[in-house]
Amino acid sequence: MEQYKQEFIEFMVESDVLKFGEFMLKSGRKSPFFMNAGAYVTGSQLKKLGEYYAKAIHDVYGDDFDVLFGPAYKGIPISVVTAVAYSELYGKEIRYCSDRKEEKDHGADKGSFLGSKIQDGDRVVMIEDVTTSGKSMEETVPKVRGAADVEIVGLMVSLNRMEVGKGGEKSALEEVKELYGFDTNAIVTMEEVVAHLYNKPCNGKIVIDDTLKTAIDSYYKIYGVK
Repeated sequence: MEQYKQEFIEFMVESDVLKFGEFMLKSGRKSPFFMNAGAYVTGSQLKKLGEYYAKAIHDVYGDDFDVLFGPAYKGIPISVVTAVAYSELYGKEIRYCSDRKEEKDHGADKGSFLGSKIQDGDRVVMIEDVTTSGKSMEETVPKVRGAADVEIVGLMVSLNRMEVGKGGEKSALEEVKELYGFDTNAIVTMEEVVAHLYNKPCNGKIVIDDTLKTAIDSYYKIYGVK
C-alpha cells in the first residue's frame, strides 16, 4: 500500500473522522465503523485532506481534467482544498465547482452552481466524502451533464466501504459506475483500513483489536460485496 494511503488511514482516525464502535446508519444497518468527513474542521486538517485527495486523483487520473466538482454540502470544502493542493503539489490549475441546494435567482452569480462555470469540452472529476447509496450522484450527475457538453472522467471518494449498495449485489461505487458510465475510485478501501490498523498501534493504541475485527468480519458477512 502506498505511503500516502497509510498516512491517510491514520489521519482519518486521528481527526476523529473514522470511528469504531456501534453506529446506526441511515440505511438502517448497524455498523461497527462510521465515517464523518464533517469532523475535518481545522486549517491544518483541511490542508492535509486536500493533499491526500490530490495525490489519489493524480495517481488515478493524472492531470488530464479541468474541473473538480463537489456536491453540496460536504463536497464543497473538499473540492476547494483539493484544487488548492493540486496547484501546490503539481503546478496545475484546476477549477472547482459545486451545486447549490437551491437555485439563486439574484445578483451576478445567480444560478445553480458555485465556483467555476462548467463549459463545453470540460473534463470533470467528481469528488465526495463517501458513497453509501449513490444518492448525491443521482442528484448532481444530471445537473453537471445538463450544464454543458462535458465528460465526467470519474469519481473520487475518501473511503470505499465495500458493502452492497441499493441493488443488494454490487457496491455503491460499482453501482454508480454502471449507472453513469464513469470510473469510480476511493483513496482507501475498508479492506486496506483493516489491514493497516488490525493489532497495530496508531497514536500509541490499538484501534482494531480482535473483538472489533470479529465485529467487522461479521458485518461484511451480511453486507459485504460477494
